[in-house]
Amino acid sequence: MTGARTVLALMALAIAPAAAAQSLAPARTLAARSIITESDLVTLARAVPGTLKDRAALLGQETRRILYAGRPIRPGDVGPPAVIERNQPVSLLFRRGAIEIIAEGRALGRAGIGEALRAMNLGSRNIVSGVVTAPGQIRILP
Repeated sequence: MTGARTVLALMALAIAPAAAAQSLAPARTLAARSIITESDLVTLARAVPGTLKDRAALLGQETRRILYAGRPIRPGDVGPPAVIERNQPVSLLFRRGAIEIIAEGRALGRAGIGEALRAMNLGSRNIVSGVVTAPGQIRILP
């Protein structure tokens, strides 16, 4: 009997992660730029490859496009809430060693903290790329 119990215990362990790995979908249609809350999510009966499965990671994220009820959520559908809007004045910060340069710029898109964003340096009119580090601030990549 102990051998049968061991087999049953192993089968239960193998099934548990599969149940936790089900895909998530919106409970209702969500407009672009909506912040996702617990009541916005439902768990699908099946796992769909290439879709998001971690409910906690989705909470507080912003929708990047319209999400339709019942359709699985993919990684490109959501992101951190935007702290910089298109055409917003921003500070461009460039650091290399002990040298630090701060310039005025204008955002060419919208992005959240940690996301890549292009901006125009207002002094030189050059387009630069960087990462959003705080509201209104972009760290320029060397």
